[in-house]
Parts: sequence; C-alpha cells; structure tokens
Amino acid sequence: MSRIRSAVTAVDRRSFLAAAGAVGLSAGIGVAVGSGGGSGSASAAPAPTASGTPAAAGPTPTATPTATPATPAGPSAARTTLHSLATPRDPGAAFRRLGDGPGWRRVVREQFASAKSGREDRRTVLSSFVQLTDLHVTDVQHPVRTEYVRSESAGAWRPHEALSVPGAVSLIERVNALGTGPATGAPLAFAMTTGDNTDNNSLCELDWYLTLMSGGLVTPNSGDPRAYEGVQNSGLRMYWHPEDGAPDADKRLGYPRIDGFLEAALRPVRSPGLAIPWYSTVGNHDGLASGAYADRTGFLAEFAVGARKLYDIPDPDAATLLARIAEGDTADGSALIALLRREKRRMRTVTADPRRAPFTPLQYLTAHLNPANTGAGPVGHGYTRDNLAGASLDYTFSMGADVTGVSLDTTDHGGHFTGSVGTGQLDWLERILKERRDGYVVLFTHHNSWTMGNKRPDPARPGEARHDGDEVVALLRRHRCAVAWVNGHSHRNVVLPHGSFWEISTASHIDFPQLARVVEIADNKDGTLSLFTTLIESAAPRETDFTDLSQSGLASLYRELALNAPGSRQDLAGLNDARNTELLLRR
Repeated sequence: MSRIRSAVTAVDRRSFLAAAGAVGLSAGIGVAVGSGGGSGSASAAPAPTASGTPAAAGPTPTATPTATPATPAGPSAARTTLHSLATPRDPGAAFRRLGDGPGWRRVVREQFASAKSGREDRRTVLSSFVQLTDLHVTDVQHPVRTEYVRSESAGAWRPHEALSVPGAVSLIERVNALGTGPATGAPLAFAMTTGDNTDNNSLCELDWYLTLMSGGLVTPNSGDPRAYEGVQNSGLRMYWHPEDGAPDADKRLGYPRIDGFLEAALRPVRSPGLAIPWYSTVGNHDGLASGAYADRTGFLAEFAVGARKLYDIPDPDAATLLARIAEGDTADGSALIALLRREKRRMRTVTADPRRAPFTPLQYLTAHLNPANTGAGPVGHGYTRDNLAGASLDYTFSMGADVTGVSLDTTDHGGHFTGSVGTGQLDWLERILKERRDGYVVLFTHHNSWTMGNKRPDPARPGEARHDGDEVVALLRRHRCAVAWVNGHSHRNVVLPHGSFWEISTASHIDFPQLARVVEIADNKDGTLSLFTTLIESAAPRETDFTDLSQSGLASLYRELALNAPGSRQDLAGLNDARNTELLLRR
C-alpha cells in the first residue's frame, strides 16, 4: 500500500499544482482537476448516534473484471450513465461542445466471490443511497483565494467556478428524479455528502450549501450586493473575462464571450432541496483555511472579512508559493501570510463582508442542527447534541436492515490537504466494528486510503498520535462486517479491492465529468453480497446555448466550461471498472 500511496500522491501533487485556486483533494490551495429491511426495499434511516470520540489519480486495480451489458432494473436507470452521458461532439476542437453520448456498461468484479446465476431473483436489498462528494460550493470573490498562481499553472483557477451553485442544484434535481436504485429498483433511503461541501471554509458558503441541500433561495454573492468584485472583470488577461471582447488566456483557447455572465452568476438560485434524508461528512475544505491551513495566528480569518484582495503577483512568487504548498511545509499558512503581508501595494479594494469569516467545527455542527436546515431530515443530518458536547464530527447511523454507517472526520486539524485520524477515532471505529460484527458496516470519510499520510498533531490534542490510510485499511480488514469504505477527495473514480471489503472513491461535482454515485447493497442469498455502484450526472441539458442564462442554462454551461478548463485532467472518470459496477463479496 505504501508504494501505491507514493505513486498516487505524486499524481495528486501535480493535480494540486494545476488547481491551486479552488482546492479539492489536491490542494492546500487547489482542487484536483484533470481527475431496507424487506425484499426489494431499504428502510429510511433513523436518527444517528454520536460517536463520543474525543474531539478530534488513484491506483489501478490488477484483477480483470467481467463486463456485462447494462440491464436497468427500472426507469431510474435511464437517468444514469448506464443509459447515456455528456460526451464531446467534436473532441478535436479548441473549445469542445457537449452532446448525448453512449453510456457506460456495468462491470462485474469478482475478485472476492463469483457471480452466481439467478442471484437477481433471490436477492434482498439491504441499503440503497446516493453519494455526493466535493461539491465545492464556492464564493469566487473571497479574499483568501489564490487565483493569482495561475500565472505559473493554467489549471490553478477554474473559469466555471462562479456557477457552482446552479450546478449543485441541478445535481439535486437529478437525485430527486431518480427515486429508486437503478440496479435493484429499491427506493433510495438517503444521500450522503463525503466532504468538501464548501470551498473556502466561509460562513456564507456553509449557509449556501445547507440551503441547497435543504431547499430554499441562495444568492451566491458576497461583498457588494450590486457588483461582482472577483478576477473575471479585473482587466488581468490571465483570467477569462466573459463580458468583454478583448483577448485573454482562455479566449485564445476558444472560450466564448457571454454578455451578462457575471450578473447571471450572482443572481438568486432556487433549490428544491433533496427529497430524501441526507447526511453530512466533513472535508478538509470544510475545516481548514483554503483546505490546507491551520490558521493559528488568525491572520487569514481577519483577511477573509476585510476590504483588500490580491489579484496578481510576480511569476517567481507564484512559482515559489506553489512549490511550498505542494511540499506541505506551510501547514500553518506562513508562506501565504508572508506573501499577503508583502504585497499590500498590489491589492485592490473590495467590499468587506463578515459572512466570509471561516467557520469552526462547532459552528459547522450548530448550523447542521439548526431546524431551519432540516429539510428532508434527519435533524442534524447525522450530527446530534452529543457531538456538540464532545466536540466530535464523527457519528454512526442506520442505513437499513443490519447495515450501520460510520461517518469519520479525516481532516488533520494541524494543517495540510492530506488527511489522517487520531488514536481516539481509530479506537472508536474498532469498537463500532466489534459491536456490529453480526451485521454490516460502511465507512464514510472525505479522504481515501492513499491520501491519508499526514500525521501532524491535532492542536487540540498535541499528545495524540495520528494514523494513516494503511492503518484504517488494516483495521477494516480485521473485521468482516466491514463491506465498504466510501470517500471522495481525489476528484476521480477509483474502486479498490482490499482483501475483504471494497473502497469506493467518487469523482467531484466541480471538475468534469461532474458526477455523483448511487450505491445499492444486496444480499444475494447464496453466500455473497453485491454492491452496485452507478454514476449519475446533473439534470442539466447536455447541449448548451451561450445565450441561455436561465438557472438550468447556467448548470449546462457549468459542465461544458468544466470540460474545457485549461490544465484540467482528462482521466477523472476513472477506469471502466471504477464506474458502473457490481462488486461481489463473500459473506
């Protein structure tokens, strides 16, 4: 596993270097770019229980899977990538346009057990849910953002980020339209987000995310309520300026002029909210400044709410900052803070906004427990008053008959975009596995096994050891009740066999192809389980019209601009056997 992590970390670092302006897996400052009870039903998940925990370009599988034709179980399959997906119509063009393309067939993976005939007639569905991950709901005008390193890395800023809110609404609309699992036909019991729900760890982004998920009106604007104050009308030609005809770095690559784009991007968006219960797992972007910094001095928090923003820096400074972040030697934000102190004369005046303040873990919990954010429930979305009392972001909940979900915070609060868990968390997880040994357990985290190598001490627990992904894998392998580890962070679809369970990592919804995943767990009544994974896109039309600035038109534009983002990775859909799958387990 250490060899795998080494190889993948190298890829993730390059991804970060190509995405330092928005952050996902790859970033301290950037995002990876490109990367029920009875038969036939799953019961709705009741309220969770808090943990009581002390506060606290993926690898390539080697086994050969079996490909089978997609055999949709019901009408929901026609709304998934089994049926069709957004595909470039003219892949050789400078700016590629999207249209309908063929779907991805389901792949049966038999590394752990053989697929026995007739299982589809015998099986009982244990749980059916949707995973959303790395939404990166983004305030594109936030002062702490580091768009300016784009001068040294084309992918360090995304031209489409201003449309993250209508893009997320369109994904919610798709989930609501599904209703049932595409493989089994079982009703979807819940949805789970696996972190990086926000991008800049700001209060306004947290409010937007919770409103999107629960339903309501979101105005994705901060600062001046009447004007856009970000980089896309700054006059700096390394950014796409959609509303003028002058050449810039992106128009030279075919990006269009779209009059009214910025005004449309800032106007209110109506979300229906998820129609099924939903749960929340935290990511590094939800817990650290820029997804990477333990802001111990409070400088970045103060800068975030202030009236100054840096738009560009000399190229050598951009290269130095990128290198230091990638090496992980500035987990306290010292390199960025030094740059901001030094470059005061280059800064421009913006409208100060206290809503841009970073939120603490306690504020994250309190906001989820606010009745105004309950939506389809449950109250707290996994978190309870016990979480508040124990300062913990870990919890368990029922996923259906004999299946327990465990949500674990893998953010290293000592800083950096890679993750780890504390000894108290690992011990708590082992207790849960022992208690549920006669049932099944699914672990939900943000980080995946190969991006959990960060062992910086938690400032709140300086004497507690931190543990990496290898140790989590080893623990899960010791307990046969563990059937899956579901996560995100890398912005790429990866499905790995770990001896006795499957690790399922899903692509983001900010980088193309902008996916989420349905997971259905079924007992085949022949000594095996089947874990079906099916990828879904948003409900937005695949073909775009640059003059359509309606809410759905913006969601379509979000996808097409993401496809064409300079410096983006083109392998984030993953391999065929990491997309639509049936994963067999012996039980």
